[in-house]
Amino acid sequence: MLEKTKKSVAFHTLGCKLNFAETSTIARQLLNEGFTKVSFDEASDIYIINTCSVTDNADKECKTIVKRALSKNPEALICIIGCYAQLKPQEVAQIEGVDLVLGAKEKFNIHRYINDLKKDSETKIHSCEIDEADFFVGSYSIGDRTRAFLKVQDGCDYKCTYCTIPLARGISRSATLDNIVNQAREISNKGIREIVLTGVNIGDYGKGEYGNKKHEHTFLELVKELDKIEGIERVRISSIEPNLLKDDVIDFVSQSKIFVPHFHIPLQSGCDDLLKKMKRRYLSHLYKERVEKIRSVLPDACIGVDVIVGFPGETEDKFMETYNFIQSLPISYLHVFTYSERENTEAIKMEGIVPIVERKKRNKMLKILSEKKRHAFYESQLGKEKTVLWEHDNKEGNMFGYTENYIRVKQPYTEISVNQLEKVCLDTIDSLGNVIVKDNILI
Repeated sequence: MLEKTKKSVAFHTLGCKLNFAETSTIARQLLNEGFTKVSFDEASDIYIINTCSVTDNADKECKTIVKRALSKNPEALICIIGCYAQLKPQEVAQIEGVDLVLGAKEKFNIHRYINDLKKDSETKIHSCEIDEADFFVGSYSIGDRTRAFLKVQDGCDYKCTYCTIPLARGISRSATLDNIVNQAREISNKGIREIVLTGVNIGDYGKGEYGNKKHEHTFLELVKELDKIEGIERVRISSIEPNLLKDDVIDFVSQSKIFVPHFHIPLQSGCDDLLKKMKRRYLSHLYKERVEKIRSVLPDACIGVDVIVGFPGETEDKFMETYNFIQSLPISYLHVFTYSERENTEAIKMEGIVPIVERKKRNKMLKILSEKKRHAFYESQLGKEKTVLWEHDNKEGNMFGYTENYIRVKQPYTEISVNQLEKVCLDTIDSLGNVIVKDNILI
């Protein structure tokens, strides 16, 4: 039996959709062990913080979250898991108030470590060598009643020179096709309308399935199997590498009734010299081909782009090469990341360091470009009929949702519309960039 003082547990997740899927799965495990889940803003016996380590800010944010937890209950046990915990367990253990640090392998067995944990003793660290993280643990999040993040793949075999993800998550490996199909059915049976496929490198799906190093299935085969499941109403593909987003996948999505016309494709740089320094597996011409292919079969598709500014060797001319390349593409929005030096990466030793002030300036320029691209995309969709999945939050009398092609829409809150798919006409864009709709028809 659990001790009474250890029954309530609260969670906070930093970083990507994959982290949210894993947090949700760990929470369900602990509920099965007899814990009671409470909000992170409530007093809890145990706080579990799932960390990210893509940027310096994510590392620093961990300390802030620990302080926030202890302000609710100074006697609470603080457990840190996730990428930061795997990469720098000793550093995490030095954060005041942290009691337990678990690595990539150990986090899925957290119940084994917290039962006998005591406050004010020496911080416990259980962190494997990353080579040991060669198994797959299926995960999905169901915290949001409208959509779920379904983990289909983990780890990465790519060697991008700026990235620590392979050091934090290990080799590329996948869930079995049968397990993903079964989990997708479970999600659908809970009344959740949309599934978002997530992973570190989901286009590499099939590698590591059944523990084999070769691909047992392809990403296209996964997409086709999910498309057959009765009851699933929407499936969204999260970030996928341009070299792995094949024409046959794009063509299949264009014909599917449940896969939505939304692609998020990392670019990182529009300058071929920098793409080579980053050890990306494509050049700008292939990226352009991918975007043009999507537009040719899905003219209303939303296309998101990841880009990094301030990578070593990014001169003003090379940055403008990226800027002009993105400006020329019919894309819909950007996620802009400022390059930050990461230990144990090749890039940290490269010459041509870009001053921080210049990195921030370039970040701002691309964010402004992103807003222009998003507005132009939204304007191109006005007057068209789309399908909205309405979310449950009531925000000052309004409710929000997303169309199949990822346009954020707004209408006065109506309880009957919560978690419903409705056909709407996209009418106008408000001052905050939301699209106002009219002529709702419940599907």
